[in-house]
Amino acid sequence: MGWSEVAGTLTSAGLLLYAGTIFWVVGYDTIYALQDREDDALIGIGSSALSMGRHVRAGVSLCYLLALGLWATAIWQVRPDGLALLALLPIAAHLLWQVATLREDGIDPLAKFRANRFAGLLMFLACLVVGSA
Repeated sequence: MGWSEVAGTLTSAGLLLYAGTIFWVVGYDTIYALQDREDDALIGIGSSALSMGRHVRAGVSLCYLLALGLWATAIWQVRPDGLALLALLPIAAHLLWQVATLREDGIDPLAKFRANRFAGLLMFLACLVVGSA
Protein backbone atom coordinates (compact mmCIF):
# COMPACT_ATOMS: atom_id res chain seq x y z
CA MET A 1 0.00 0.00 0.00
CA GLY A 2 2.72 2.44 0.94
CA TRP A 3 4.71 1.68 -2.20
CA SER A 4 1.71 2.37 -4.43
CA GLU A 5 1.07 5.65 -2.66
CA VAL A 6 4.65 6.85 -2.99
CA ALA A 7 5.11 5.59 -6.56
CA GLY A 8 1.67 6.76 -7.64
CA THR A 9 0.96 3.35 -9.16
CA LEU A 10 1.48 -0.34 -8.58
CA THR A 11 4.89 -1.25 -10.01
CA SER A 12 6.74 -4.51 -10.46
CA ALA A 13 9.22 -3.45 -7.76
CA GLY A 14 6.34 -2.97 -5.33
CA LEU A 15 4.92 -6.37 -6.23
CA LEU A 16 8.34 -7.96 -5.72
CA LEU A 17 8.62 -6.37 -2.28
CA TYR A 18 5.16 -7.69 -1.45
CA ALA A 19 5.94 -11.20 -2.72
CA GLY A 20 9.17 -11.23 -0.71
CA THR A 21 7.22 -10.26 2.36
CA ILE A 22 4.87 -13.21 1.85
CA PHE A 23 7.82 -15.64 1.88
CA TRP A 24 9.28 -13.92 4.94
CA VAL A 25 5.94 -14.27 6.75
CA VAL A 26 5.64 -17.96 5.82
CA GLY A 27 9.16 -18.48 7.18
CA TYR A 28 8.63 -16.84 10.53
CA ASP A 29 5.11 -18.23 10.86
CA THR A 30 6.58 -21.71 10.39
CA ILE A 31 8.98 -20.98 13.24
CA TYR A 32 6.04 -19.90 15.39
CA ALA A 33 4.10 -23.05 14.45
CA LEU A 34 6.87 -25.23 15.88
CA GLN A 35 5.40 -24.56 19.32
CA ASP A 36 2.05 -26.08 18.37
CA ARG A 37 3.01 -29.12 16.32
CA GLU A 38 1.53 -31.68 18.72
CA ASP A 39 -1.72 -29.74 19.15
CA ASP A 40 -2.00 -29.12 15.41
CA ALA A 41 -1.54 -32.83 14.72
CA LEU A 42 -4.18 -33.76 17.30
CA ILE A 43 -6.84 -31.49 15.86
CA GLY A 44 -5.89 -32.03 12.23
CA ILE A 45 -4.50 -28.62 11.29
CA GLY A 46 -1.97 -28.88 8.48
CA SER A 47 0.49 -26.23 9.60
CA SER A 48 3.65 -25.49 7.64
CA ALA A 49 5.73 -26.82 10.54
CA LEU A 50 3.91 -30.15 10.30
CA SER A 51 4.06 -30.20 6.51
CA MET A 52 7.81 -29.64 6.49
CA GLY A 53 8.37 -32.35 9.10
CA ARG A 54 12.03 -32.87 9.82
CA HIS A 55 12.94 -30.40 7.06
CA VAL A 56 11.73 -27.29 8.90
CA ARG A 57 15.13 -25.63 8.93
CA ALA A 58 15.51 -26.17 5.16
CA GLY A 59 11.95 -24.95 4.52
CA VAL A 60 12.41 -21.78 6.55
CA SER A 61 15.78 -21.23 4.85
CA LEU A 62 14.15 -21.53 1.44
CA CYS A 63 11.41 -19.06 2.41
CA TYR A 64 13.95 -16.57 3.70
CA LEU A 65 16.17 -16.98 0.61
CA LEU A 66 13.21 -16.39 -1.67
CA ALA A 67 12.27 -13.29 0.34
CA LEU A 68 15.79 -11.90 0.10
CA GLY A 69 15.98 -12.70 -3.61
CA LEU A 70 12.70 -10.97 -4.35
CA TRP A 71 13.67 -7.96 -2.24
CA ALA A 72 17.05 -7.77 -3.98
CA THR A 73 15.33 -7.86 -7.37
CA ALA A 74 12.99 -5.06 -6.29
CA ILE A 75 15.91 -2.95 -5.09
CA TRP A 76 17.78 -3.61 -8.33
CA GLN A 77 14.78 -2.41 -10.34
CA VAL A 78 14.70 0.83 -8.39
CA ARG A 79 18.45 1.36 -8.09
CA PRO A 80 20.58 -0.90 -10.32
CA ASP A 81 23.71 -0.50 -8.25
CA GLY A 82 25.51 -3.30 -6.44
CA LEU A 83 26.07 -1.03 -3.46
CA ALA A 84 22.31 -0.62 -3.03
CA LEU A 85 22.02 -4.37 -2.51
CA LEU A 86 24.34 -4.06 0.49
CA ALA A 87 21.39 -2.53 2.33
CA LEU A 88 19.99 -6.07 2.60
CA LEU A 89 23.05 -7.45 4.39
CA PRO A 90 21.82 -6.68 7.93
CA ILE A 91 18.46 -8.39 7.44
CA ALA A 92 20.14 -11.28 5.60
CA ALA A 93 22.50 -11.76 8.54
CA HIS A 94 19.60 -11.61 10.98
CA LEU A 95 17.57 -14.20 9.06
CA LEU A 96 20.65 -16.43 8.77
CA TRP A 97 21.11 -16.19 12.53
CA GLN A 98 17.50 -17.25 13.07
CA VAL A 99 17.88 -20.36 10.93
CA ALA A 100 21.37 -21.28 12.11
CA THR A 101 20.48 -21.12 15.80
CA LEU A 102 16.90 -22.41 15.60
CA ARG A 103 16.00 -25.05 18.17
CA GLU A 104 12.68 -26.65 17.41
CA ASP A 105 11.55 -27.04 21.02
CA GLY A 106 11.29 -25.05 24.23
CA ILE A 107 10.93 -21.29 24.10
CA ASP A 108 13.36 -20.79 21.20
CA PRO A 109 10.70 -20.77 18.44
CA LEU A 110 8.81 -17.99 20.23
CA ALA A 111 12.02 -16.00 20.72
CA LYS A 112 12.93 -16.38 17.03
CA PHE A 113 9.39 -15.46 16.00
CA ARG A 114 9.56 -12.32 18.11
CA ALA A 115 13.00 -11.49 16.68
CA ASN A 116 11.23 -10.78 13.40
CA ARG A 117 10.11 -7.45 14.80
CA PHE A 118 13.77 -6.49 14.53
CA ALA A 119 13.96 -8.07 11.06
CA GLY A 120 11.09 -5.81 9.98
CA LEU A 121 12.97 -2.79 11.27
CA LEU A 122 16.08 -3.87 9.36
CA MET A 123 14.05 -4.22 6.15
CA PHE A 124 12.49 -0.80 6.70
CA LEU A 125 15.94 0.68 7.15
CA ALA A 126 17.17 -1.05 3.98
CA CYS A 127 14.32 0.53 2.03
CA LEU A 128 15.00 3.88 3.64
CA VAL A 129 18.70 3.74 2.74
CA VAL A 130 18.01 2.71 -0.85
CA GLY A 131 15.24 5.28 -1.25
CA SER A 132 17.27 8.16 0.11
CA ALA A 133 20.60 7.34 -1.58
